[in-house]
Amino acid sequence: MSVIRQDDFISSVADALQFISYYHPLDFVQGVHEAYLKEENPAAKDAMAQILINSRMCAEGKRPLCQDTGIVTVFLKVGMNVTWDAEMNVTDMVNEGVRRAYMHPDNVLRASILADPAGKRQNTKDNTPAVIHYEIVDGDEVEVHVAAKGGGSENKSKMVMLNPSDSIVDWIVKTVPTMGAGWCPPGMLGIGIGGTAEKAAVMAKESLMDPIDIHELRERGPQNRVEELRLEIMDAVNELGIGAQGLGGLTTVLDIKIKDYPTHAASLPVCMIPNCAATRHTHFTLNGSGPAVLTPPSLDDWPDVTFEVGSNTRRVNLDEITPEAVKEWKVGETILLNGKMLTGRDAAHKKMVEMLNNGEELPVDLKGRFIYYVGPVDPVRDEVVGPAGPTTSTRMDKFTRQVIESTGLLGMIGKSERGPVAIDAIKDNEAVYLMAVGGAAYLVSKAITNAEVLAFPEMGMEAIYEFEVKDMPVTVAVDTSGESVHTTGPAKWKEIIAKQA
Repeated sequence: MSVIRQDDFISSVADALQFISYYHPLDFVQGVHEAYLKEENPAAKDAMAQILINSRMCAEGKRPLCQDTGIVTVFLKVGMNVTWDAEMNVTDMVNEGVRRAYMHPDNVLRASILADPAGKRQNTKDNTPAVIHYEIVDGDEVEVHVAAKGGGSENKSKMVMLNPSDSIVDWIVKTVPTMGAGWCPPGMLGIGIGGTAEKAAVMAKESLMDPIDIHELRERGPQNRVEELRLEIMDAVNELGIGAQGLGGLTTVLDIKIKDYPTHAASLPVCMIPNCAATRHTHFTLNGSGPAVLTPPSLDDWPDVTFEVGSNTRRVNLDEITPEAVKEWKVGETILLNGKMLTGRDAAHKKMVEMLNNGEELPVDLKGRFIYYVGPVDPVRDEVVGPAGPTTSTRMDKFTRQVIESTGLLGMIGKSERGPVAIDAIKDNEAVYLMAVGGAAYLVSKAITNAEVLAFPEMGMEAIYEFEVKDMPVTVAVDTSGESVHTTGPAKWKEIIAKQA
């Protein structure tokens, strides 16, 4: 029988969440590097280079891999013989660990959790509560798996109740393209098969805790139907040509993870949950001997990768940009942004539209400006701003036409594709949409030389800032003619991959 002390448990949870905020699992780093080496699409290769450079920078600087530091999910396996030396219950101890981790003064993590989700949606300010799954098992240890899942990838989760005779592979191949690029590929797909609807979802999430090992499986060969499915699904998804960040390319997924469970004879529940380029998870075991000890990886384990400024790169000054100059930009082109830009995401756009509808003057002049969809992490020490990667742009689609046409906004910067409504608005008004790499938040923050809140300070990270940037790398994703790289890129590379087969 082991005795688990309250302080040991809380500090272990807190330390694990800090650890995963800036250390990628090495299997993920190695998987992205392997994909980077074989990638043939320059835009996708550049995106993976930024992800790898950002990963090493975060490991060195101990700052978040992504500005969205996630919703915490914990899987607990508690031995039957464990005794607790604690005044708090286990749920409260987990949440205290989360609270300490996210409010750590040396590495502040963004609090993204909102209470009353169908009502006031008020931020809890400390990223609690966590989502916790318990299992009582044999033994005298407590096994803890901790993950922090970003909203962009979590929002792309898919669930279906198939007929027993339906093809799981066919459903996944049909469904993955509907997920867009907001889940920040390349990553993993976790798949739960069987049980009931909620069991399939939990299994899908839990499967993402496992390390990338698809190459070992391919070398030794599958030994059961689940392993056959992993290989079939991985090949089929990569043949779609979606590629890194949805730009088109050879690698969309690095691994497929599957867990299954017996199910009703009439049922075939399937849930698919993607993990993004900010894959964050670790595990530890407590046996009563003290808190968990997490061993940092060696920086020598990161590949030596650089971001090259190529011939297809244009350096621009946002303070002098004109609509005529923007018309020259073409999809897939790399732009290095310099000068001043504004920021604003969901809450700011909603507020601006309400003000426009009420005939009120906006607190900032958007005419001829660029707006970056971002909610940065608070700065620490001498930082201008904390990690400041892009948020999913499609959430702003419903505001796009009114904002452009009412204010004269010239350009937008965000993550992933734009939907038809936004693309039509961009084309009709000869505006432009630029894509920053999701999963390179710390790298992006280093391009920001000044940050000042201009409006809506009460919104916290959703306030409107003015950033001054130097050589911030982005890709032209929708040009003034309405052409979208997220449409043309995957279509082109799907055809290339088919010819190579």
